[in-house]
Amino acid sequence: MSRTAARRQLSRDGLLMLLLILVPVLASSQLPRVTGSLSDGLAFPLFFAGLALLFLSLPRFTAYKHALIDTEKSFDSDAEPAAWTALRLVRLRALRVAGLPAWVAALGAPLGLEPVGQLLLVCGSLTLLLLYRVPRQLQ
Repeated sequence: MSRTAARRQLSRDGLLMLLLILVPVLASSQLPRVTGSLSDGLAFPLFFAGLALLFLSLPRFTAYKHALIDTEKSFDSDAEPAAWTALRLVRLRALRVAGLPAWVAALGAPLGLEPVGQLLLVCGSLTLLLLYRVPRQLQ
């Protein structure tokens, strides 16, 4: 796999993940809210669970940075295609973990999670998505 093809694939993965973060939240915000004491009791724990899920991204970010370094070291060698493949796999795992807070926000929307809480969780996921972009040094 060439560098341009690998970067194009990584770009497509990022756009797909952006859609997978935003679409469920937008769709679930259109659902009717569940009323009752159960939904009132679930909103606050769901928000804190979403915040806690942000911290699951720390080990994934470390692995991603190491994969970036390994990919840059393998430039113009026989190991370059394997390094790009490994970088993509590590990045996909990290992007899935980065999307968890937004998915919790999507689950919490019909259960009474306030729009401000949803926005904070989605912004946290989008910020993590920005951290996992491929730097220009890998061109």
